[in-house]
Amino acid sequence: MKVGEPASDFTLKDGNGNDWSLSEHRGTTVVLLFYPGDNTPVCTRQLCSVRDHWSEYQATGAEVVGISTDTVESHKDFAEKKELPLRLLSDPDGKVSAAYGMKSWLPGRSARGVVVIDNEGKIAYHKVQALSLFRPADADVLRAIKQAD
Repeated sequence: MKVGEPASDFTLKDGNGNDWSLSEHRGTTVVLLFYPGDNTPVCTRQLCSVRDHWSEYQATGAEVVGISTDTVESHKDFAEKKELPLRLLSDPDGKVSAAYGMKSWLPGRSARGVVVIDNEGKIAYHKVQALSLFRPADADVLRAIKQAD
């Protein structure tokens, strides 16, 4: 998927086992934070940084979710342990990650990347981290959200 194209709809389960559908958030800017896995060093730093900047994310009015191939149960435990305010969505077969160009070289994992979808449902920002060892900077993500409005 490329910037300017319509975002593909999907439905995934969150850490509480509830369905979360992209189409239900039409009219709102949506941020998809793809990451390789729960409880890994870089992913933990990435999502804890989002937590620590949560008031800035909330101020944008965007719906921010994390997506990885980990299970619903893993997401629930990870979010509780790290007090994460965002929903973590389980993409167990990696179909959503692949559809959004976040296919990893690590088997069974998604790549690390960010997709911002504007309130009309079009991709406004799409970035895959070349090396999964580096997390996206919150300032860059927040800037992308503001530019999508």
